[in-house]
Formats: sequence, structure tokens, C-alpha cells
Amino acid sequence: MVIGLIGTGNMGYPMLKGAIEAFGRDQVGFYDADAGRAHMVWEETGIPPAKSNRELAGSCRMIVLAVKPYYYSAVYEEIREALTPESIVITIAAGVTIRQSKEALGDSVKIVRAMPNTPAMVKEGMTGICYSGDVFREEEKQLVSRFFSSFGRFEVFEERLMDAVVCASGSSPAYVYLFIEALADSAVKYGIPRDQAYRLTAQTVLGAAKMVLETGEHPGVLKDRVCTPGGTTIAGVAALEEYGLRNAVMKATDRCYEKAADHK
Repeated sequence: MVIGLIGTGNMGYPMLKGAIEAFGRDQVGFYDADAGRAHMVWEETGIPPAKSNRELAGSCRMIVLAVKPYYYSAVYEEIREALTPESIVITIAAGVTIRQSKEALGDSVKIVRAMPNTPAMVKEGMTGICYSGDVFREEEKQLVSRFFSSFGRFEVFEERLMDAVVCASGSSPAYVYLFIEALADSAVKYGIPRDQAYRLTAQTVLGAAKMVLETGEHPGVLKDRVCTPGGTTIAGVAALEEYGLRNAVMKATDRCYEKAADHK
């Protein structure tokens, strides 16, 4: 098989579904230590679970470790002997470095360190990835690209920037949800029904983000186009500046970065 996923939780399952679309059901495998979860995934995808992490690792070209960071040591131990120099291991845990993975799995194993985010559930994920110093053939990079493109977009970085990727895209969906919730609450305060308020604000955030991605314009330029001189929008922007929106976001990023760096 082309790819196998160890773990099918909030991140693993969307990636599994993306992999099925990218490579075909017969080229995708998975293992989940939770037997009930594994059975549910089997029923929904038609893919029977592997009997063990080791069996899965030995039968797949690429292995994705979609488990919590504190399970990595045990999983490394289980799959180490099943890997070959042709294996590619993809890690998605914040703070787990390529060096740590190499030390656990052997220097000959190729590593792709990745930081996806939960919008992968709706195929709008944003993933930052970096490659180990091994020589990856073009065909191997194409497989990696097909996988990460199957549930959203991705960007390649140097590993030294991966903690910053956690801040920019890994954790930040939570901040956006807070913003949507606060904006919806403010609309409810003035009489808009809550379900409509959530739809209004969520679609607005989606549309604004799409404007940034598809026009290539600087966010400040797009902001200026909404701000009519002396109008309602600039009044709101002034209030956001007064109460420190930018500073709050930057402070949140600082805390996030510090926490990500603590894992080393």
C-alpha cells in the first residue's frame, strides 16, 4: 500500500479520508488501538484495520503517526523493525523534531515533519511540512504532495520555523472560532437570531480569507477598501485598535510559540 495512518482521531480520520480520495481505497490502511473506533472507521470507509502498528508499517510506503505526542515513544518502538530505507514516516506532533524521530527509528528512515490543522475535516486544512536531510526522490515528494493536498493546502518550511507554523496555522483556528463566537454574540445583542448570526459571521470570515488567498492583495489593502472615510467600518476598526486586538493576537502567538518550544 502507499500509505497507512496510525490513529484515526480528529486529525487522523480526515487525513485518512483524503488519502482514500488521493490514492484509492486499496492503497490506504490504518490502525487504531481503540477497537470500537477502528470498527467504526472500517464500517464507514470499507477498509479493515491492520492487526498492529508493526503490520501496518511493514505493508505501507508512507506511515503517518496521527497519535498524541505522548504515544510516540511506544509507536516508534512498535514500528522500528518493520521500516526500511524506502519507508517515509510522517509525524504531526508539535515539538517532535526530526532528530528525535531519527534517533528513535534509525537514521536511514526518511522523515516528514508536519503540522496540519483541524479544518482538514472539511478539506480546507493548512499544513506546514519540512523534510529530513535525506535525499527525497521526485516521485517521493509527489506522493507527499498528493497526500497533503488531499485535505487542503500545504507549504514547505525549514524545520527551524515549525514552531512558528504551530502558531500561524496549527493552533490559530481556535482563535478564529473565538472571533466568530464573539462577533455572533454582538449580533445577537442587537436582535439577530443566534443561528443566523453564526451563519453571517462564519461565512464572512470564510469569504474574507478567500479574498486574501485568491486576490493576492495585502490584508491591509483589502481592509482599507471596506473602510469608507467617516463610515461604520473605520469606527469599528478604531475600537478594535483601542482595545488591543492586534496586541492580543501577537501575545497569544508568543504564548503558543513558547509552549511549542517547551516540548524540546
